Amino acid sequence: MTTTDTLINRTFDERYVIKRKLGSGGMADVYLAEDQELGRSVALKLLNDRHAADDQFVERFRREAQSAAGLNHPNIVSIFDRGRAEGTYYIAMEFLDGRTLKELLVRNGPTPIPIAIDYTRQIIGALSFAHRNGIVHRDIKPHNIVVGSDGRLKVTDFGIARSGASQMTEAGSIVGTAQYLSPEQARGAPVDPRSDLYSLGIVLYEMLTGQVPFTGDTPVEIAMKHLSQIPEPPSKLRPEVPHDLDAVVMRALAKDPDQRYGSAEELDADLARVARGVAVSRETEDAMTQVLSGVGASTAATMVTRPRAVAAPPAPPIYRTPSPYYDYEEPPRGRSIWPWLLALGLIIGGAIGGWFLYTKIQEQLDSNRPVAVPDVRLVQKDLAVLKIQQAGLKPLVVRSPDDTVPSGQVIDENPGGGSKVGKGSTVTLKVSTGKPKVDVPDVRGRSVTDAITALAGIGLNPRIVHIYSPQPADTVTGQFPSPGDKVVKGSNVRINVSRGAKPVPVPDVTGQPFANAKSALQGQGFTVSRLDVQSDQAQGVVVAENPPAGTQVSKGSRITLSVSKGPATTQIPDVRQQNQATAESLLTGAGLTPSVVFQPVTDPSQDGIVLDQNPAPGADAKAGEVVIITVGQIQNGAAGGDGGTTTTTQP
Repeated sequence: MTTTDTLINRTFDERYVIKRKLGSGGMADVYLAEDQELGRSVALKLLNDRHAADDQFVERFRREAQSAAGLNHPNIVSIFDRGRAEGTYYIAMEFLDGRTLKELLVRNGPTPIPIAIDYTRQIIGALSFAHRNGIVHRDIKPHNIVVGSDGRLKVTDFGIARSGASQMTEAGSIVGTAQYLSPEQARGAPVDPRSDLYSLGIVLYEMLTGQVPFTGDTPVEIAMKHLSQIPEPPSKLRPEVPHDLDAVVMRALAKDPDQRYGSAEELDADLARVARGVAVSRETEDAMTQVLSGVGASTAATMVTRPRAVAAPPAPPIYRTPSPYYDYEEPPRGRSIWPWLLALGLIIGGAIGGWFLYTKIQEQLDSNRPVAVPDVRLVQKDLAVLKIQQAGLKPLVVRSPDDTVPSGQVIDENPGGGSKVGKGSTVTLKVSTGKPKVDVPDVRGRSVTDAITALAGIGLNPRIVHIYSPQPADTVTGQFPSPGDKVVKGSNVRINVSRGAKPVPVPDVTGQPFANAKSALQGQGFTVSRLDVQSDQAQGVVVAENPPAGTQVSKGSRITLSVSKGPATTQIPDVRQQNQATAESLLTGAGLTPSVVFQPVTDPSQDGIVLDQNPAPGADAKAGEVVIITVGQIQNGAAGGDGGTTTTTQP
């Protein structure tokens, strides 16, 4: 038997026109409605009649509205309004045009690994924001996560969320869904944000494997497994799951909250490492080892809070079939009434026939009477279809990408709005699927200029990240999204561009023999060249290097070493028979240091003349070496002198 929902097409609370039912839950029904005041579609959540008088459910319903209304985040469903009307309580929230994550898992099976990581990080964004605002969700599961057509996730249903640590039982029953409960929820113990991270670990496990780690015939049996059973790593069920992602999941599923991630941000950091292909933290590796070894697992199954007994519904009233016999009095016999009945039948038949003919004529006239096509451009598809149908026309939806019109809205209609057409005519609605999608090209190994040109040429925005790499500078070493992925036109594409090898400091090898210095530099990946120079240092010793020691350069760079040829030498000029001034000038010009020694003479022609020098002329001397010159000096009364000499050293 078909049951008609009396709320459809009604105005609720003098504001919301209810269009259709979206779904039902344990305590509420959800409808698509149009907000007449603000002209937008909303999801209207109404508390079931059987729960509207239950203070516990009313409080839970109120708490959902209060918790979510205070959280303004792109990954948390927005609450627009709440109130009480027509004997029940309601919440008006953001209408999410998408499917729950659970529906996608049931339909499609395990999620591609990059998408599973992206979805989990979006959920983490919502939980991180809620935790920072003191809210613990307490019921994270794929049923409460909606995936939009653009790939954005929204966390919904804060019905059992609480501020701060709180007990997870109400009236002796487990609150939440058994497959996603944390061990502390199963025990009815106080919870904190780490309980949400455990439930999120279950969701990630299900995305990777297509199944939850713990199942059973009853919620109590499943709760017992949360307390005592060690889950198989996801890679056991799906071998392509990388080891580091296994470690993330197993740490999130630790029985002891102290072994789990301390915060949503810490979990997100590890997932970011996995997405980049980098190893997870040492703490996560250690936690995985402890979880797999059974550290923290509890076998106290008796500590599980038993579900409260539910009273059996009252038996339906017994329906008694009316007696088939009726009491009546036989009419008195008299004149036959059949002629009158026949006449009456002819009159009634004629009236019915006339009414039927009139109705058919009116229907024919109405069907031929032109009607105006409603203008539904930029209107959401469901509402546009409803308006076309209400006008007596047939909508035909054709989907097409569009750069400016958001997904789900009508781009154009044919015939156009305001046109007059026959009733029952078809109106084609061109509905946007959002910005057109393009295939991401493979730009790895290409120059950064070529990569930018290729991406920009198909409408994608290259986002350049420079990294150190052994590949040549300005070469693309990696990209995300991956080649071949379909993305919305105008999306960002990250490309990693090599900056060359990572710079290292040039070591100081001055003062070392060239052979030793060359070996040390080549051992660190440098190329070495030699330049021989004059120096006071010993021959073969490194006196300088270029670039200088301590300079940051790339591995493989060329280091030029200046190597001493030994001290410079010069030939001592012959300054004998030269006057003193000339001799000193010649020696100084040769880079030598003259030192004068005077010798008394009697011959006036030898006065001031260099008589001898030491070292002898033609010998090799080092720069600055002292050359002693003996200069004659006439003496008065020289014949009676003692023949001694006077020495004067010139600087």
